[in-house]
Amino acid sequence: MSSRSAHRPNARVISSEKHSRSGVGRRRTPSAVLSEIRRAAAVCKACDLWKNATQTVFGEGKPGAVYMMVGEQPGDSEDRKGHPFVGPAGRLLDGALAEAGIDRKDVYVTNVVKHFKWSLAERGKKRIHKKPRSEIEACRPWLDAELEVVKPKILVCLGASAAQSLLGKDFRVSRQRGQVVGSDLAPAVVATVHPSSILRARDEASREEQLQDFVQDLKFVAKLAKAIQ
Repeated sequence: MSSRSAHRPNARVISSEKHSRSGVGRRRTPSAVLSEIRRAAAVCKACDLWKNATQTVFGEGKPGAVYMMVGEQPGDSEDRKGHPFVGPAGRLLDGALAEAGIDRKDVYVTNVVKHFKWSLAERGKKRIHKKPRSEIEACRPWLDAELEVVKPKILVCLGASAAQSLLGKDFRVSRQRGQVVGSDLAPAVVATVHPSSILRARDEASREEQLQDFVQDLKFVAKLAKAIQ
């Protein structure tokens, strides 16, 4: 077995969650399985991002969460703290969820890539986000494992990278945001913008307009969840 494949989710980890439901073998809870997957991801070397990242930033939330929200990758704050969506974009997301009437405890948050891909700014020591490419495929088994254990009712793709990773390269958030997409990943899948894009708005008026559009998408998601429940 290669060193890379040794640090990916394997059938034993995932099947243990299935056995916990079926009663086969040693009974284990989904929370225990998720914790095991998290520990395995912490030493992942399936791509080279681990070399320059501070740590793996795995998803957070509870198995059985109503919503799973998936972004592109952890940012600078997340990389340093080891938790997803704790930087400026995460704070914006928290505020938008509250405004949309979604309880944060019902949300599992994660990213398609679990390490921060960055480069140094030309001047100074600021770490600049770089778009992941081949790393998305290398990291996909971890996201598949999260989906298998969490089993959300609503899967929300935040931004183009997450949407195209999960729904195909031809998917366009600009054309299909806020629409229910047929998928076997969850009972309902919806894509919207990533909250970081709102922070990059050209001025305060544009930022507020984009934020309200984002909140409306989340309100639609909340209504969808109630219909499914």
